[in-house]
Amino acid sequence: MNDMVRQIDLNCDLGEGYLNDAELMKYISSANIACGGHTGHYDSMKRTVELAIENNVAIGAHPSYPDFDNFGRKSINIGHSELSDSITRQIDSLRVIARSFGSEIVHVKPHGALYNDSAKVRELAALIAETVANYDNKLVLFGLANSISIDEGWRVGLRVCGEAFADRTYTKDGNLTPRSESNAFVDSSLTALDNIVQLIDTGYVMATTGERVMIDADTICIHGDGPNAVDFATKLNHGLANFGITIRPKYV
Repeated sequence: MNDMVRQIDLNCDLGEGYLNDAELMKYISSANIACGGHTGHYDSMKRTVELAIENNVAIGAHPSYPDFDNFGRKSINIGHSELSDSITRQIDSLRVIARSFGSEIVHVKPHGALYNDSAKVRELAALIAETVANYDNKLVLFGLANSISIDEGWRVGLRVCGEAFADRTYTKDGNLTPRSESNAFVDSSLTALDNIVQLIDTGYVMATTGERVMIDADTICIHGDGPNAVDFATKLNHGLANFGITIRPKYV
């Protein structure tokens, strides 16, 4: 967290086939664009890149396990070389489109099961970090705050952004509360806003069991697939502004 300036990046996964991308883009500062692993194709990437440029939003690649059937939400058994090649192709496909508009991709954020697995399995986290660094070591790697994804990004010399979640709760050991538990989600935008402001100002969130959990986060994820996603994003954006907190990417 930046100690001198009260600022935070708001990111959202976009280009995934939902109909609210244009509205969400108004309230975020970084877009993670699906680029062919779990979903996404030339036209969807082109349209989402255009929206990002129009709204001055940083463009990021959102690579996944190559698994359209399960929307990238299940761990799959895949060789390291094959996975690295797939991630590289996904990032490059988005870069080609961004450059066709005179723009650039800024960051990479893994999707779904690939993101979750890399936060727990060092070998996978290392593969992702090395793949991104070998492709372009100026890219920023997003990963779960305080996880080995961030450690491996630092290890290979990448700039990294630890990610926290506006609509999720935490266990006392700093992990996200499993989705299977009834208290895994924060449904109230006001509660989410209070949590984010507290995180920015103090560096911690409260676990569901009452303990303070230190979270080193520079970007906050807003999910774009919920029925109230646009309202949620609007209230967070306006609420943070009212608290005098600037919304912008850390490295742009």
